[in-house]
Amino acid sequence: MYLRYYKHILAIMFAVEEINRNPLLLPNVTLGYEIYDSCDYVSKAVEATLKLFSGRQDHVPGYRCTTKGPLAAFIGLPYSMAELTQIYRYPHISYGTQDPVLEDKRLFPSFFRIVPNDRAMYDGFVQLLHYFGWTWVGLVASDEEHHLKISQELRAVLLKSGICIAYFAVFPTEGLFNFIPVFEIIEKSNANVVITLCSQFSFLDIIYTVAIRGELGRVWITPSSLTFFTHNLIGTYLGVVNGSLQFSVHKEEIPEFKNFLYSTNPTTFHNFFTAAFWNELFHCLPPNKTTYWKIVNPLHNCTGEESLNNVDANLDVKTLRVTYTVYRAVYSFASALHEMLSSTQYSGQKLNLMKNFQPSQLSQYLKNLDFQTKDFHSANQGQIGHYDIINWVTSNRTITFSQVGSFLPFAPPGQQLIINKSDIKWNLFISSQTPLSLCTNHCPPGFRKAARKAEPICCYDCIACSEGDITNSTDMEECMACSEDHWSDEKRTMCISRTIDFLSFSDVLGITLAFVAIFLCLISLGVLSIFLKYRNTAIVKANNRELSYILLLSLIMCFLCCFLFIGRPEASTCFFRQAAFGIIFAVAVSAILAKTITVVIAFNATKPGSRARKWVGSNISAYLVSLGAFGEAVICLVWFLCSPPFPDFDTTEKSAKMTLKCNEGSEVAFYCVVGYVGLLAALSFVVAFLARKLPDTFNEATHITFSMLVFCIVWVSFIPAHVSAKGKYTVAVEIFAILASTAGLLGCIFIPKCHIIVIRPDLNTKEHLIGRKLASLKF
Repeated sequence: MYLRYYKHILAIMFAVEEINRNPLLLPNVTLGYEIYDSCDYVSKAVEATLKLFSGRQDHVPGYRCTTKGPLAAFIGLPYSMAELTQIYRYPHISYGTQDPVLEDKRLFPSFFRIVPNDRAMYDGFVQLLHYFGWTWVGLVASDEEHHLKISQELRAVLLKSGICIAYFAVFPTEGLFNFIPVFEIIEKSNANVVITLCSQFSFLDIIYTVAIRGELGRVWITPSSLTFFTHNLIGTYLGVVNGSLQFSVHKEEIPEFKNFLYSTNPTTFHNFFTAAFWNELFHCLPPNKTTYWKIVNPLHNCTGEESLNNVDANLDVKTLRVTYTVYRAVYSFASALHEMLSSTQYSGQKLNLMKNFQPSQLSQYLKNLDFQTKDFHSANQGQIGHYDIINWVTSNRTITFSQVGSFLPFAPPGQQLIINKSDIKWNLFISSQTPLSLCTNHCPPGFRKAARKAEPICCYDCIACSEGDITNSTDMEECMACSEDHWSDEKRTMCISRTIDFLSFSDVLGITLAFVAIFLCLISLGVLSIFLKYRNTAIVKANNRELSYILLLSLIMCFLCCFLFIGRPEASTCFFRQAAFGIIFAVAVSAILAKTITVVIAFNATKPGSRARKWVGSNISAYLVSLGAFGEAVICLVWFLCSPPFPDFDTTEKSAKMTLKCNEGSEVAFYCVVGYVGLLAALSFVVAFLARKLPDTFNEATHITFSMLVFCIVWVSFIPAHVSAKGKYTVAVEIFAILASTAGLLGCIFIPKCHIIVIRPDLNTKEHLIGRKLASLKF
């Protein structure tokens, strides 16, 4: 006989005495009781129920023989007892049975209970697991019908809520060493949290086996049905359950019950249970002892001075759990009976209960009581229908149960689970901190979860976010893209402002290009100064010195326009730099075209009767240059009127920088500008190529052919390079194309002439040029 069970018996006695003394509850009616101990065996429960039905110790089925009063109702725990009581429609109030099947009123129309059914705990399990981040758990159930049913239901609820089942092991209750396969499953799994839905004996088998094999690093989560059996854990086995959590029935205080308990002794309570308990607790023989007591514990006779005051530390009657539900069950029955006897139907028949009482009618009044919500206040005490969350803490081979939270199934969402996390003492074999139970460790910020094929959703790989994307919390399934003006930091955990990048004069590339442009510009000025100084020499005059001056000035301007592309883009520079580039290049190429056409006209004019003579000495070259520049100017004017360039940020580049550049406004217009210059260059190349063998003075057409070839090669290469370049390198490619093509024109056309003017002045004479001309004609 254990103290906790004895308290249940005393709670019934205490409640019945209170009710019988209360003039407002069941006046003129005296409640009685008969108590049997099932010893946790189904056969004993069935036997006891039949004895109560028949009123005889030999329990004859279908036979009623009692003179003590009508049998009104049953208060009991076993499921098998409920099956019998429902045959005769006797009200049955349970203080602990939580099997959901008992909710079926077709099978159990007269069954009621003080505690919620097991389904009320499902949400509690889910919320508790999510609270601690346990998404990878084991589930163990014994093979009884009740535990199999609720385990299957709980499994479905857990999976639906995003919690994965590492294993679902069914524990056989028959046979020797039936627990070994289940233990091996637990041992091999990396799940640190195990939910157990099984009988007390199965649970103890598992715990003992785990302790023997040294597998101590687990958190066991148990339902309230195991509240009755935790005292069976003894000795070193307690270390296995240290730090575990249990959903337990809510505890309350029973007023004056402590004094009633202390007044208990075999003298005041002449019953089997008190005598047995006294013998076990104090190791003495109570008065009126029988042979049974001598066999159990024949030490010495009780003195009558033994008192439960001496074991106060073990009584713990300030707050009670199952004992309190027993107390409530008695009051619930009495309240319903009081309402029934006070009704009109039973008015005037209160003295004839032996003949007129119908137990099935009492069920109708019990249905009006709400047993599972906070609105039901049997005996005007406390609330019913929620659980206390208990932390099992073991030390010095003893176990204590500390309440660390509550679960209220009927509370509004978000207010059901209450946890005092700091009060929890975890199993030190795992960690002093909250243990983890995950298939895969948490993905830290900067990573995202990637599901593994053919594995549960809780098993995943952690993939680093790509550049420009972040995750700012753990276990995010998708990376978030930063806004256009922000970029991810190195850890991919936050978006930071992008730095502004452009081709500036402080960059090495910008300085290099500017230096090259200045250097080539100085060379062009030097060539121009040479041509001006030797303007009256034969070679300068023979090659149309006015067009040479225009071409050299345009080349100098081409070099200088590169500076419009370097530096921070502004509205003004964006507006003018492409126009300046296009028009200046159009003038330069038009001048080259004019020089080539002039050579052709001059050659054809020497032929007798040629019509080309009238064009010699005319202003055709000036018209050609003006016409080429005018066409480019018209294209630029239409561009600026329709879609002018403007400063803009280029955020397409995948980096922490965003390029401040000139948005061309219209890509079509930009390529029209470049294409127009290319058209003039192609025309100049064709004309020069055809005129390369004409007997001119110094054969300038040959040099123009090479210059145009270089020019076209540079700008044809520019297009794919410009398209593929990113950021400030797009501008650098265009500057390089300007410098390379301009330098090609300068080098191919003017450098050979400067060589003769400066190095070989002996060749810069009219006689030499005429002699070459005659030789060419003879050839």
